[in-house]
Amino acid sequence: MQPLRKRCLVTGGAGFLGGHIADALTLQGYEVVIFDRVSSPWLRESQTMVVGDICDRQAVSSAVAGCDIVYHLAAEADIGASAKDPRRTIDLNVGGTLNFLEACVDHGVSRFVFASSIYVYSELGSFYRVSKQACEKLIEEYAREFGLTFSILRFGSLYGPRANYFNGIHKMIRQALETGTITRQGDEEAVREYIHVRDAADLCVKILDNAYENSHLIITGPQKTTIRELMTLIEEIFNHQLEVVYKEGHDKGHYKLTPYSYAPQSARRITPDLFYDMGQGILEVIEDIKQNAETERNKDGQQ
Repeated sequence: MQPLRKRCLVTGGAGFLGGHIADALTLQGYEVVIFDRVSSPWLRESQTMVVGDICDRQAVSSAVAGCDIVYHLAAEADIGASAKDPRRTIDLNVGGTLNFLEACVDHGVSRFVFASSIYVYSELGSFYRVSKQACEKLIEEYAREFGLTFSILRFGSLYGPRANYFNGIHKMIRQALETGTITRQGDEEAVREYIHVRDAADLCVKILDNAYENSHLIITGPQKTTIRELMTLIEEIFNHQLEVVYKEGHDKGHYKLTPYSYAPQSARRITPDLFYDMGQGILEVIEDIKQNAETERNKDGQQ
């Protein structure tokens, strides 16, 4: 483990995974700076918030200065949005990453940790996948040319509290709570390796060990789950007071059994030894959505 009180910058730290990584780093004694375009609603007293744009080179350089480690998560992560606006996706995901790579070299950062995706193995995932593939190649070249030490993390299917609106399980649970129905387009036998976001965040701290320098790592859950099995679990949690509807057709941009159709740099798989039970994790998602809805209702009532 790295010595305590190293200073870590987490880009996208106001978001789903970034916020949990910031928390995990703080709990392990690291000094944490969050860089995002909006203030984090989960900012801890010991954490520093920097509001900025990843496309602003000066703002990026200023944020990186004095940091030992940079976790770069800020990006357009919605596959649907990336398909509709490829220029924005490339500007944010590739251009923003390039800005942080330059700043890391300029300021002598000891480790650049990049949030990639399991979709780099695929021909699916639209321009989101293309941007992540391009970023991985940029990082590898910066390591060769400038000696930048990196860890590239290819995440599978995350779930848990604070999820984005386009997160798969979050969408399902929200629809179930609001309509009593889950509508799923695609094959019910599609397979995912879900990992609770806090398990993923803990692994993101673990990889700061020297053993994971200049490595490509796959971060997924320890078990394979079909969509049908997931739906059965959710139905049971809802005491079978839930209708599940499967629509014909493929869920565009998403894989069925495996994303593997492209061969990037080989990666090792890392999974948690201890992990959140998925049923308990889904209960957390339900409670999180209910609490957010209650907060919004209270805000509306005060206006």
